[in-house]
This record gives sequence, structure tokens and C-alpha cells, in this order.
Amino acid sequence: MNLQVPARDVRVEDYLNDKLQTVADLANLDNLLQNVKHQQALLKEQLTAAEQDLSQSTEESEAHASALLQQARAFKKQQADVDRRLLIVTQSETSDDAIGKFEEDIKALRRLDVAKGYVELLAEVEQLSAETRRNFNSSPQAALRPYLRLQKLAIRLKKAQPAAEDAAPHLVDHVDQTAQNLWKQMKDAFASDFEEVLMKMKWPSKGVTLAGSLEPEWTAGVEKLLDLQDPSPTDGKLIRLVYRELQSQSDHVGPSEDPLVLLPLEIMVKPLDLRFQYHFSGDRPTNKLDKPEYFLSHIMGLLNTYDDFFAIHLQPILRNRFKTSNLAMTSIFFDATSALITALLPMLRRKMLNVMPQIAKQPQLLSHFIHELMGFDISLRDEWGYDGGRGIEGWKGLTWEVLVKKDWFNRWFEVEQKFIQVALSRYQSIIDAPSSFDTDFESVSSSDTKPTNAAIRVNDLLETITDRYRPLPSFSQKLRFIIDIQINIFDLFHSRLVKSLEAYLSFTSPLARTVHSGVLSSNNPKSQLATDLDGLAGIERLARVYGSAEYLEKKMRDWSDDVFFLELWEELQDRANNPNRTHVGGNMSVAHVADKTSSAVGNEEEQGALFDETAGAYRRLRVRTEGVLSDAFVQQARDALRPYGKINPWSAMSSTTSQDPAMSLAISAELDGPIRLLQSYLEFLASALARPPLRRIVRQVMLAMQTVLWDGVLMRYHFSTMGAAQFARDVKGVWEVVDRWIGRGQGEMGMRTLGEALVLLDLDGLPLDNTIQNADIGRGLTLKGVEERLFRSNESAREVLEELGLEVVSESDARAVLERRVDLSG
Repeated sequence: MNLQVPARDVRVEDYLNDKLQTVADLANLDNLLQNVKHQQALLKEQLTAAEQDLSQSTEESEAHASALLQQARAFKKQQADVDRRLLIVTQSETSDDAIGKFEEDIKALRRLDVAKGYVELLAEVEQLSAETRRNFNSSPQAALRPYLRLQKLAIRLKKAQPAAEDAAPHLVDHVDQTAQNLWKQMKDAFASDFEEVLMKMKWPSKGVTLAGSLEPEWTAGVEKLLDLQDPSPTDGKLIRLVYRELQSQSDHVGPSEDPLVLLPLEIMVKPLDLRFQYHFSGDRPTNKLDKPEYFLSHIMGLLNTYDDFFAIHLQPILRNRFKTSNLAMTSIFFDATSALITALLPMLRRKMLNVMPQIAKQPQLLSHFIHELMGFDISLRDEWGYDGGRGIEGWKGLTWEVLVKKDWFNRWFEVEQKFIQVALSRYQSIIDAPSSFDTDFESVSSSDTKPTNAAIRVNDLLETITDRYRPLPSFSQKLRFIIDIQINIFDLFHSRLVKSLEAYLSFTSPLARTVHSGVLSSNNPKSQLATDLDGLAGIERLARVYGSAEYLEKKMRDWSDDVFFLELWEELQDRANNPNRTHVGGNMSVAHVADKTSSAVGNEEEQGALFDETAGAYRRLRVRTEGVLSDAFVQQARDALRPYGKINPWSAMSSTTSQDPAMSLAISAELDGPIRLLQSYLEFLASALARPPLRRIVRQVMLAMQTVLWDGVLMRYHFSTMGAAQFARDVKGVWEVVDRWIGRGQGEMGMRTLGEALVLLDLDGLPLDNTIQNADIGRGLTLKGVEERLFRSNESAREVLEELGLEVVSESDARAVLERRVDLSG
């Protein structure tokens, strides 16, 4: 139904058309009107609320605007009042002039405030200094409190200088000098008192003791000096901070890297230092440039002489003082022996700096001095447990101080380059020795592969070189020795072994034999070389190459597990994996070092070792040599079997020749040559090679001989019963030789297919003392019966082969073997 409504309100029309579409919708008209009225009431309420909110917001906005206007007027009034008073105060005509004059007054006030602060600081410094001087004679502990405040003040001023752009250098220097002079005065006073006690003790005479009242006096002097060095023993900070700061100021060389010396020990070492200078300076007979061991052993003598005294009397004081401090784990403070060593080292440093320029141009003296110094460092570390207060990091040693810190390494390495030449000369003399490439059967276990004399001597030479540079403190120095000397010698010897192998191959290959056969004569030097490479002599040559390669490969693997080389490898990996480093040692790049040592350098996911590349080269040479040796043995065994393959008595041998089981068959005369070859070769190889490579080589030889005997004899001729027994006896003769040198059953194991074939071939044959291992299996089966079942079907053939205990030979091969019997060939 459509209702017509005025056009002025289309929405009403749409609403009515939606709600009143049929006549039935008129019944809901009352409800519809009621809903419309309800909605109209809600809209009126919302409109009323919105009008109220608008009115309230308007009133608040007007009030805020009025307040801002009042504040602006008040600010203008205050600004005018400030300008008026500023003009009056500065007697200026304009506000800009007044502001400039006012800022000048403020700056003057600030300068005055700073000056006041300076004066107050200087007064405080003078007060602390006077209080310290007033008390340190009567009450040292009371004097330390104002001194400690003064020292902390000086340190804070120095730290504040950079932020203040060095605003007060004279003030900082004055406070610092005051603290330093005060500390020196206190130290001199305490040291003077302590030296009087030492004179009473008759220090440093041997066997010095603390008897009677001397012990309390000595203990009090030590504690007073330690209090000066570290007034707060439970803290332990000042002993590092203050004293090291004072040392750097007095020396004008920046903070010292040397271990800190305890004040009591510094004073007690003075007479020992005088004695040291007396003996090892000037024209004294003990002061010899070529005898650095004199003054080094003198220091060791002082340690042995006075260590017990300090361990008994000083150790309890240090333990009680530092056991609860942050220094409890620092040996040079907590351990009396380490503290004594630290106190003795400065005289050695002074001596070293004096000696080095004098011996720098004398190679033998320089080399001797550095190696003596290395030994001294090792003795302090290993025998005396000295770590320089560095804990796990360890003491770098005096050698490091000379070579690295004082930059003498390059000069020393120039000298050691001559040692490199000596080492290379020694290597060359090893290679050139007449017996250098003779096999050494005594130096290793009888079950190991035997190396040559040259391999053993080269290894000994390299171990000597390792011992020479092992004590070096610098990683870069050690790495240069490894690459420039050790790996270089390894590479030279590897090249020598490769040349020996290549020489063998060049004269023994089929082409080479053809080429050289026309030029070799008794007058040709190459004739003798060819003779030396032929037969057993050639096998011995290959075994020497193999033994040398395996021996040095194992040595390199052993070295890679040595703690010394493991630590070098870990340090190398740390440096190579550092993205901020382009070189891992000196001027050696990561790629260069990786090429010489291991491809795993710089690779965190790959395991490696220092000698990976070199050991890998020796391993490849060993594998290649084993293959060449095996091929040579195989070829000569084949050549030796050729006459045997040409005889054909097998079918003509009558079974009536010998029916007595007690009579055994002899090995064919044509097999004597191959057996003698096997006997001589295996006798040598069993003594020269370990069991694993020997068995691998013999396995290849046996397989090759099996092929020759199978194709050239078994499948080529026919056999009578007696011929089959003779062939089985010949094969057993070969096995017996192998078993004698390789182990029981190894001969038959190497020719297993041929052995099973002989079981079939020798059916109904003579009982030849169990010629074949499986001969007793399947006894009762006749030749005819086996033939019938073997040719009946594949299933029947497999069954009869199982009954005979044959596992390797196939059905087709078994049929081919039975066809070789003359009594079955038809």
C-alpha cells in the first residue's frame, strides 16, 4: 500500500512505506506510533544535554581567555618595573645597555666565586698537609688519614681536568706535587726507621733471624710501610691506584706495566741491589757479556737464600692483611715468594737494558742471551710458580719485555735467521748422508711401519727447533718459527719423497721400460738406477717412501695434540675470527697462514690443527705410495706366474700314479719362481710394514693371482682327478707362504673364490691332508651326484653348493668348473 505524503519530507514517506506495506500492518499502527514518540523523547533529551555542554564550554573558554589576558597585563607590568629598576641600577638610558652592564657584573661575581673556591681548596690542601706532617712522626696511622684525603683530592682533580678543558692546570699540579712530596717525606721517614731495624738484624747476611725484640720492631716497620702503601687493607684499591700513580709521576713515563713492588721489600732489596751492581757492572770478572747466566743464576741464588725468611716472617703479615681484600687472589701481594721475586726483577730489567745495546751487533751473544733469558722465565714460572700478579693470564716474562716491549725482536730474528740456515744445512746433511734412506728397524715397535733414518733424523731436528722457540712469549714469534722453519723443512722432505716416487714410476711404467730398454747399457748411469728400481729393490724403495711418509704424518698428528701446539691453534683461531684483525701475526695474513697450516683457520665450525695441510700432504703421499707398491707387487706376481700358466699336464696325469694317501704330492716346479718371489717380498714387507697396510697390499696381490690362476689355468685347461689334486696342491703351496708371514688362513681368505672352486674340481680326488679348508664339508657327495644336481636347476645347484659349504662361487661358475673335469667334459 502506498501512502501519499507531502514531498517536503521524503524520509517520512520512506519510513511509512517500509512499516506499512500491507493492510495487516495497520493493526500495529499503535505500537508504531508509540515507538516513534519514545524515540522523539530520547532525541529531545540528547539535544538538551548537548545544549547544556555547549553553554558550559563557552563559559569556561571565556573565563580562560579572561585569565590569560589578566596574566599578560601583569607580565607587561612586571617587565616594565624590571626595566625601570635595571635602568636605575645600571644608570643606563636603554634596557639593552643595562643588560650588557649587568652581565659583566655577573661574570665578575663568578670569577670571584671561582677564586674563592680555589682559595678554599688551597687552604684545605695546606691544612691536610700540615696535619699529616704534624702526626706522621708521633702517630703514623693518624697521619695517613689526612694524607689519604689529600691523595684522593688530587686524583679527583686530575680526572676532572678533561671535562673542564684543562681550566686550572697550575692548581692541579700544585695539589699533585703537594701530595707527592708529602708521600715521599712519609716514605723516607718510615724507611729510615725500618732501615735501622734492618741494621740491627744484620740484613742481608745469610742465616738472618729475628731474635728477641727485633721481630716486633721488624713487624711494626713492615706494617707501617704497608699502611702507607695501602691505608685501607680491606679495600685494596689504593695500593694499585695511588702508588702506581706516584710511580708514573716520578718517572715521567706514564703508568708502569711492571708488577707493583711492596714498600717493605723495596727497602729490603736495596742492599741486594747494591751487591748486584758491584758484581755485574764495570770491569768485574763476573760481569761478562758472554755469560748472562752469571747474573741470572745470582738472582736465583738470592731467591733460594732468602725465600725461607720471607715465607716464615712476611707471609703471615701478608695473609692477615690481604685475606679479606680484593687483592686476596693477587699473588704478588698475598704470596711472600712472589712479592720477593717482584722486588728483585727491577735490577734485572736495568741490567737487560744496559746489555742489549752492547750485544745487538754480536749475533752469538744476542742469541745466547735471549735463550738464557727464556730459560730464566721458564724457571720462575714452573719452579717458583710466578705469575706476575696476572692470575690465569700469566706472567709474560722478561723475554717478552726485551723482544716486544723494547722492540728488539726484529734484530733477534735476523740473528735467528742464521739459525734457520743452520737448520736447513743440517737437514741437507741428513738427506745427503749415505745411510739416510736406509730403513731403521730398531727405532720403532716391531708391529709398526718402519721409517727411514732420514725421517727419524728430520723429526729429531724439528723437535730440537721446537724446544728452541717453545719458551718464546709472543704468539707471532712462535708462528713465524713454525711456518718459516718447521713447515718449510716438512715441505722440503715431502718434495724429496715425491721425487723418489716419481723416479720409480718414470723407470718402471710400461712406456718407460720400452723407452729405456734401448738406451740402458752397462756404461749408462741410468742402467744402474733401473736395476735399483727392479724387483725386490724397487719394493724396498717404495716401502721406504711409505714408511717415511707415515712416520712423519703420525708425528704431526701427535704434535697437533700437544698442549703447546693446541694453545697456539686456539690463539690463532681467536685472532683469525676477530673481524677487526687483518693479520694474525706480524705481517702474516689469515689467507697466508691458512695456506701453510690449515684450511680451518678462521672457520669456527670446522675442526682443525696447525699441521693439517702438511699432514694431509703426507697422508696423500702415503696412500699413493701404497697404491704404487701394491700395483708393483701385483705386476711382478703376474709376471712370475706366466710360466706356470703355460704348462698343461693336468689332463694327462693318471690317477693310478699314486694311490697311497700317505704319499703327498710335490709342488709343480714351474711354481717355484712365484713362491720364491712371494717368500722374499713378504719376508721384507712383514718386517717393514705394520699389519693393516701389509694385509691391504697382500689382499690385492692374492686377488690378482687368483684371477691369473682362474683365467689362465682353471678355465683354460681340463683336469683329471690327479691333475685336480696337483693343482689344488700348488695353490695350497701359495697359501702356505702367505700364511707364514701374514697369518693363518690369510692365503685362502685372499683366494676364497678359487678355493671353493677347487673343492668342486677335486671331488672324488685323493685325500691330500685337507688340501682345501672346506674339503671335509659335504663328504659323501660324489662327483657324478654333484654334477647331476648342479646342472638340474638353479635351485638344486644352490642346495648342493650349500651342502658343500660353498658361499662365494656362483652357480654358473660352479658349472664351468665341473666342465673342466675330463671325465665330465663330454
